[in-house]
Order: sequence, then C-alpha cells, then structure tokens
Amino acid sequence: MAATAPESQTRPAPGPAPDPVSFIRVRTTVPRRPLPPNAVRQPIYTERLVLRTLTMDDLPDVRILRTQPEVMHWTAAGVPDGDLEQTRSRLMPFLPPGDGVTYNFGIYDRATGEFVGMGGSHQFRSSLGWPEIGYMIKKEYWGKGLGTELVKGWLGAWEALEREEVELEVDARTIDEEEKAAVAASGGLVRERLIAITATGNDKSQGVLQKAGFEWFLTWLALDSVKGSGPESLIELPSFRYFTQGKKSE
Repeated sequence: MAATAPESQTRPAPGPAPDPVSFIRVRTTVPRRPLPPNAVRQPIYTERLVLRTLTMDDLPDVRILRTQPEVMHWTAAGVPDGDLEQTRSRLMPFLPPGDGVTYNFGIYDRATGEFVGMGGSHQFRSSLGWPEIGYMIKKEYWGKGLGTELVKGWLGAWEALEREEVELEVDARTIDEEEKAAVAASGGLVRERLIAITATGNDKSQGVLQKAGFEWFLTWLALDSVKGSGPESLIELPSFRYFTQGKKSE
C-alpha cells in the first residue's frame, strides 16, 4: 500500500506523545451531541460508493476486514483480531447506544453492493482532544482512489451536522500561536478541527488525507504495541488536521 508521499507540506519533526496534563482549554464548536442516531442517518452516496450505518448483520464482513493482516498492520492493534468476539467488540461502539458519540459508516460498492470497508469518526475525543476520523478498506480495493472518495463524501455529511459551542481540553500543538493570540485578543472561538492520526510508512493514507483537504501539522512518538515497550519500539505518528466549516446551531 506504500506510495510516494506528497511533498507539498513540510514534514514536521517528531515530538513527544500527547500529555493530557499539559492540554489547554479552548472554546470551539463540535457536532451537537448526541449525534443523530443510526435509525435516522441517511446513506451517503459518492460516485462509486455508498456509506450507510452499520448493523450487527455486518459482523461477518467486518470480521473479514479485521482479519486481513495488510489492513490491520496500519491500525493501533497492529495485528488481526483473534476471534469473533474481539471483532464484535470493535463493531459495538458504532451501534446504539454508541452511535450517540460515533459517526462511523459501512462502505459499500455502489454498483455491486459488496462490502468495501468502514470509516468515519470512531471516537469523539482523540489522543489530541479533538474528534478523530479513520477508515479501513479491504486490501483488494486498494489503489483505486476510493479512500479519497469516501473521506470527501463523509466530510460533507459531517459538516452538515448541527453544531454546539463547547469547551474542550486539547493538545496545545493542535492550535497555531497566531490563532491563540487572535483568540486571546478577541475572546472568540478557536476554529473547529478534525484529527487524523497515521503511522510512518502509511504514505498512501497520508496522501488520501491531503487530497481531501487535511494538513500534516504534527508528528509524535508512541510505543508500537506489537514491538514491545522499549525505546527501540518507538514509532512516529504523522498527524493531520482539517478545519471544519460546520452547520451552525439555530
């Protein structure tokens, strides 16, 4: 799945892992919670894909996806699911009542109806404090440009959600010094953003994110759960942000 990474953005030097102790509090907007439940979410159509809400009936397809070593290599787990119950536990957060704080969809081939993967906002509070997006696509669908298509399609639905003003604890590195100064001077809101965290070597996904409008703003070091806990197990996690222009609350 490797490809040449886009060179339009400077590669940020790796820094330390996020530390919630050092997070700062900001006023911003996020989609109003609870999010619209699965029961009322409409399918998202792109040129070649349909994104629809997941159900327990999708467990067999999710099981195939999460047992492909090539796919799981790029996840936090790093290895395929061990058994069906482990896969079930990974699907459950996207079903009621978890749909109140997740916005994840099954991805299907629009022409054939075949399961392609899954993706969306799998957690409302990422390691950096902001909502996070991620996706997984079956290996046989790699290299077809579907990643960019699904991310752009999903972003349209995410931005159409109603917003609410909130206070969040976020990693200070997610906000530029110029923005901090402007907010301090005017008392306004910090721009809402969406986070995507990748792993070094996953150049293909990094390219997808940049094509969809994300910018690479931070790289941080984390322990690779597969390799162990020593210093030699540290890996770099290039992280991206997208400035959301969401629908305002009425």
